[in-house]
Amino acid sequence: MSVASELQQKATRHGMLLMLVAVSLLPIMDAIAKDLGERYPVMQVTWGRYVFTLGCILPQLLWRYRDRLFDIPQPGLQLVRGLAQVLATFLFFLTLTFLPLADTVALAFMYPLIVTALAPFVLGESVGWRRYAAVVLGFLGAMVIIRPGFEVFQPASVFGLGIGFAFAVYILLTRKLRGRTPPLVTLGWVAAIGVVTTSLLVPFVFQPMAWADWLGLAMIGLLGAMAHQCIIRGFEMAPASVLSPLGYAEILMAVLIGYLWFGDFPDGFTWAGIFVIAGAGLYVGWRERRAG
Repeated sequence: MSVASELQQKATRHGMLLMLVAVSLLPIMDAIAKDLGERYPVMQVTWGRYVFTLGCILPQLLWRYRDRLFDIPQPGLQLVRGLAQVLATFLFFLTLTFLPLADTVALAFMYPLIVTALAPFVLGESVGWRRYAAVVLGFLGAMVIIRPGFEVFQPASVFGLGIGFAFAVYILLTRKLRGRTPPLVTLGWVAAIGVVTTSLLVPFVFQPMAWADWLGLAMIGLLGAMAHQCIIRGFEMAPASVLSPLGYAEILMAVLIGYLWFGDFPDGFTWAGIFVIAGAGLYVGWRERRAG
């Protein structure tokens, strides 16, 4: 084995480790947001998430990219992308106040399937019938979790599907704009857009917080910044085809943390829906790699 091959394998392993760290941090962030969102307005929690995230990454941005911070191509699309991510975050935190952590994360993972369904219209990509069939199967998996018409149905589950649509718009615009801005700069602008938009709304709902809860908000921002930087660095070191399937480990971490923190554990129907959504997403990813 050549030295270059050994170095690439080592980088791939490090990238996989960073991805696993990221999907372990995100459910912890979500659990804190769920705890705070049950006692404070969700808009206030969303505002804190972006304020503290921006505070965490701003020094690094100024150090590494201060000459490129305002060199943003197609600012209109960048703004829409940022707003889509902010909406996805708000809907995610809102859904957490009604549903268990694992259910919310599983519904959010509808986004790869929605991206596949919309890619021909937004990006002009070709999507075959097999991937469309996987999209339909994933949607059925979501219906198994939501169970409309049954006694266990929660109207807030609709917000869970909204997370997938909002984040799919973010991903589609990210693909459309890829390669034009360093990922960390993109993360900084999304955080800045989140701070500005939520700061316009949070004064109408703001409630005084205990110091311990301010610390919780700070942890949400810190964990979010750490997780996304791990993801960015991971994709710099390892191929997307290797890392993307690891993202579904976030659902398992959400199950574990939801059980330990809130005592929630998915029932048989929810597990079935989780496996269907994850399976459909993994199949779509495999077909995309094969087509690519």
